Amino acid sequence: MKRSRRAVTVFVLGIALLAALSGCQSGSARPQRPQTLRVLTYNIHHGEAMDEQFDYERLAKVINDLSPDLVALQEVDHGTERASGVDQTALLGKLCKMHCAFGQAMPYQGGRYGEAILSRFPIVATAVHPLPHWGDREPRAALEVWIEPEGIGPLRFVGTHLCHLDEEIRTQQTTRLAQLFGTEDGPPVVLAGDFNARPGSRPMNVLLDAAWTDVVAPRSKIDYILIRSADPWQVEQVTIVDEPVVSDHNPVLAELRWQGTPASTAEN
Repeated sequence: MKRSRRAVTVFVLGIALLAALSGCQSGSARPQRPQTLRVLTYNIHHGEAMDEQFDYERLAKVINDLSPDLVALQEVDHGTERASGVDQTALLGKLCKMHCAFGQAMPYQGGRYGEAILSRFPIVATAVHPLPHWGDREPRAALEVWIEPEGIGPLRFVGTHLCHLDEEIRTQQTTRLAQLFGTEDGPPVVLAGDFNARPGSRPMNVLLDAAWTDVVAPRSKIDYILIRSADPWQVEQVTIVDEPVVSDHNPVLAELRWQGTPASTAEN
């Protein structure tokens, strides 16, 4: 497939514009847990389970049973032939009753393929950041959303999926992530996704050396949830769910408690 050489970062401000971009409807969020976030990352294998079924209600049940506040989804299809034209982001947002956003990494089979985020909180803004790639390797991207959880204030949540074939490309991609989100200025950042990199590998060391903390360690494999070391989070619990059928990845859930002053309060 042809690759686009133009790297365009798209900012979409406002919930109405975001819904138009992703095809999502604003969900009826469950009661919020002030100062505590349940963060889930899940590679959903373009919606196709290991029994070769596209069962979105079953997939949504896996997510709902974990009661997450924020979900980073990888390998998400939007209108592709293999997914029968389904907008998986919008459908899962509806089934999970969550706000949602989709970020395209590349065109695929008459539709789009990339990342999605589900959120219990209204999404204030979104941005899609293309990541470095070259040759015949698939384009990859990071999807960023801004939310404002009660008791925390403005927060950036980022989902991504890195190259699975080339460590040098993965290293360039984590370097770019560190550049985009690693500075201590601005709101706190939570970064989650399928990094296709083992603990101790060069791509992951780039992030750890840039003062990120691997929340999932020492149980990390290739799916990660990371926080900036300067952001005052306390890791309450990490759960790796043994779910061998719905996807070829297991869901990874972390419960994070905010120990700082809400950003909106600190600025007043």
